[in-house]
Amino acid sequence: MPESTRERPLVRLRQPAEVRYKFLSKTRQDPEQNEIYEGTAPSLSSVGCLLDGKIPRIDWLADLLMQKMVLGVNLLLPPDPEPLKVLGEVHWIERIDEETGRCRIRLSFREITQADRNRIFTFQVKAQLPGG
Repeated sequence: MPESTRERPLVRLRQPAEVRYKFLSKTRQDPEQNEIYEGTAPSLSSVGCLLDGKIPRIDWLADLLMQKMVLGVNLLLPPDPEPLKVLGEVHWIERIDEETGRCRIRLSFREITQADRNRIFTFQVKAQLPGG
């Protein structure tokens, strides 16, 4: 039986995880897609995250919301030097600053290994412990 894709609660992290991400599309060929963007994940679960980052082009919004464009994401969970590599799809976008393009993006992980889900779970547990 496939794993449920129901949303699980995001755990707010004391220290946001660093995120590097790239926009991927089979239908678009914009130069901004060659860039790697940086942001943070203040909340995280094994099925998705909240990403504070930048969308470089407003005309990408429809493609992002219809999952015609996805994000290749590297999550850096301290102290592990090896990033988690996931493919994420946008579920919603909150308040875009027109000048900077920065916003909050709710991502669901479309592709993630079970080992990386386990790494997230372990990270969440440690982050919630006193002194974690």
